[in-house]
Amino acid sequence: MNVAVKALAKNEKGQALVMALILLLISGLLIAPLLAYMNTGLTAGGVYEEKAADLYAADAGVEDAVWKIQKELTGLPPPSCENPYPSTTYNVTDINGKTVEVTITSLLAVENITVSYLVESIATGNGSQTSIEAYIDGQNKYGDYSGLLDQILTSQGEINVAKKVILEYPEGAEPYPYYPGPWPEVWELEEFYGEQVAEGTRYNSNTLINIQGVDTTLGPLYVNGELDILNSSNTPATLTLNGTVYATGNTEIGQTGKDFTLYLKGQTIFISSNSTGSQPALTIGGKCTVKGPGVIIAVGDIEFKPKSQVGEEEGGGAVFILSVSGTSYLQPSGHVYGAIAGSVEVYVQQGEKPVITYPTGGFSDSDLNFLAGIKKLIFTIASWELTTRSA
Repeated sequence: MNVAVKALAKNEKGQALVMALILLLISGLLIAPLLAYMNTGLTAGGVYEEKAADLYAADAGVEDAVWKIQKELTGLPPPSCENPYPSTTYNVTDINGKTVEVTITSLLAVENITVSYLVESIATGNGSQTSIEAYIDGQNKYGDYSGLLDQILTSQGEINVAKKVILEYPEGAEPYPYYPGPWPEVWELEEFYGEQVAEGTRYNSNTLINIQGVDTTLGPLYVNGELDILNSSNTPATLTLNGTVYATGNTEIGQTGKDFTLYLKGQTIFISSNSTGSQPALTIGGKCTVKGPGVIIAVGDIEFKPKSQVGEEEGGGAVFILSVSGTSYLQPSGHVYGAIAGSVEVYVQQGEKPVITYPTGGFSDSDLNFLAGIKKLIFTIASWELTTRSA
């Protein structure tokens, strides 16, 4: 009897079947709700994906509006009393499979320049709709440095003028003012003039320009290096600027060679070199006669000692000279019509008695290529709000 019981206890056949049936029962109980949960998750994921597509499409409409505003492609008329808030509406198709309706409304005008907009972007598709409202503000990219043109000599530092120099300026004006107003930043000048030479002639090494006795035009020109301009011929000639001349290295104009005339013609010579001391950023020498109007700027020192008269008293022919972070050294050998800014030092050659004359009426008659009253607006999103969303 004991033997039979022990035999039965040792025989485990059929137990695996019991465990399998239990597992099948549990799986049967769990699989239905698990599949339902997975289905709900997939459905919710699709809804979230669709809503995200709507949101991105509507936001793309706002970005497109900002681009059109910046590029002045909105087609909006100037604000007027009859229509103080002009608006325009257009559609952008197939953004994430959506159609986006964009409305741009002008909100504020200063001196006939629109500087603020309301943009409403509505994305529609697959039975859903998402709307965004954004306010777009424009601010001047560059400062207005017209104040630098208001005095015959302007400086944030020292001004030293030799006793023999005669200064002619409006009655009651201060000849040696300390200038407390805004001063140009180097990056502003580099960007402002860099844009003007972007499509011009470009050299990426030290460059020599020899006009060889032939009347020649120059500009827009960009030189990534040193620049030397001269006339090697005994025949006098005129070099006329037709655009900005921009160089990154030390520059010499009329320092060697033969005589020639540099006619600025309202354009600008900008030298971004910050060299000072014995190696000025810009040297204009005695082989060159400078005719205005125009602007001469260097980040570093300017050594300005041209031949004969500089600029013209009549017809807005004044010349503005600016050293941004260095000294403007002047050694005139004739009459100078214009204004000088920077740390200014005016000295004279032996036997000379130079005269510097501030233009009658200031620089209002001169159409100078300078950061004076420039309106270069950069538009950014000031606020952004999701206004409606429907399934």
